[in-house]
Amino acid sequence: MKGDFVFVDEFVPGLRWDAKYATWDNFVGKPVDGYVANRTVGTRALCAALEQAREKAEPLGFGLLLWDGYRPQRAVDCFLRWSAQPEDGRTKLRHYPNIDRAEMFGKGYVSAKSGHSRGSTVDLTLYHLTTGELAPMGGDHDLMDPISHHGADGITPDEARNREYLCSIMEDCGFDRYDSEWWHYTLKNEPYPDTYFDFPIA
Repeated sequence: MKGDFVFVDEFVPGLRWDAKYATWDNFVGKPVDGYVANRTVGTRALCAALEQAREKAEPLGFGLLLWDGYRPQRAVDCFLRWSAQPEDGRTKLRHYPNIDRAEMFGKGYVSAKSGHSRGSTVDLTLYHLTTGELAPMGGDHDLMDPISHHGADGITPDEARNREYLCSIMEDCGFDRYDSEWWHYTLKNEPYPDTYFDFPIA
């Protein structure tokens, strides 16, 4: 692993994670290239900001659950290959019910050069500290649909409020939101804004 990159859970105590792309529970329907271990990796700067976010979430009754951090370029290349394959329907209903898989890139849900590969972008959500249950957000991780956009219509007041909690926490801790995905945040002062890494998570 590169010198400035670390396992996030080792630097941010109390954080939960479920590295979706290391599992079969993701939009391609299988573990993705470069995700050898179910861990999340990021820069030290990312970890410092996430620690602040965890501390801000706690008095509100929330913890943080990470779905993804650093993403190897080979994983993005895997997404590109998958998008060109014939539709088999296995993950469409859950992850991209209203678009074709090839449209994910043009609509901005997946990128050929991902900010994740720079090491300071995260996909995450909130969970209730009292129960451990995920806070309802009006759509799951990687639901590639307008309902996942910030300010989307069609979600409940409770779901909208939880999205606002997450957004406020992250922006207060130095992150920019991505308007099309309520779960996606990038550190404003990321240390490698022009470098796309490709070492595996292992």
